[in-house]
Amino acid sequence: MSTLRLHVPGPLSSGLTLDLPPAAARHVQVLRCQPGDPLVLFDGRGGEWTAEVRQMGRREVGVQVQAHVEVERELPVAVTLAVGMPANDRMDFLVEKATELGVAVLQPLVCERSVLRLSGERAERKREHWQGVAVAAAEQSGRTRVPAVRPVQALGEWLRAAGGAQAHVLSLRADARPPARLAPASSGALCCLSGPEGGLSPAEEDAARDSGFAPLSLGPRTLRADTAPLAVLAAVAAWHAG
Repeated sequence: MSTLRLHVPGPLSSGLTLDLPPAAARHVQVLRCQPGDPLVLFDGRGGEWTAEVRQMGRREVGVQVQAHVEVERELPVAVTLAVGMPANDRMDFLVEKATELGVAVLQPLVCERSVLRLSGERAERKREHWQGVAVAAAEQSGRTRVPAVRPVQALGEWLRAAGGAQAHVLSLRADARPPARLAPASSGALCCLSGPEGGLSPAEEDAARDSGFAPLSLGPRTLRADTAPLAVLAAVAAWHAG
């Protein structure tokens, strides 16, 4: 059985003793860990830490941090996926798989054709839920950093502060270029905008282009809202594998 990996907000340091956050503590309890059992912790600041369970309480789990291990499993390209939120549990799936593939930032968007429309407290609850999905996926996949899930925004509002030479919008238009032309900026950053079910409207795609987004094609087939951005991210991850 592999050693349990857990995200702890930190910062962590050698010799530190602490109680695990509630979600991490429940995970340890469900697996019936005992004092002396090893753990691997990461705080999102790079690398990971060996640790040991020291105390099992009814609700609290005490651990001691041991040694820092220099390990890097992140993409060298900081990829932002800005997505028109798919409905039902498809956004959960997208967040989980994008985290496994190495996304740095996820920006949920409300677009003209969006089925899922969130605002106010409901939007923030969903964002917190998706951030939890990202934490769990980072723990499982061996990542040393957890992607940030940004607050839900309307596409137009987000575009006013987005864009740039290395920003792309997924498009079925004839002038859209294949992903082989993707290249990160000198800063190592890349942004990809993808629509909801039904895609971006023509006016939204025009607005994205006006904001500096270059049209990107994934071929003649129409991909689902939770598939298209993952295809781009998988291509970037494959190019930088090893």
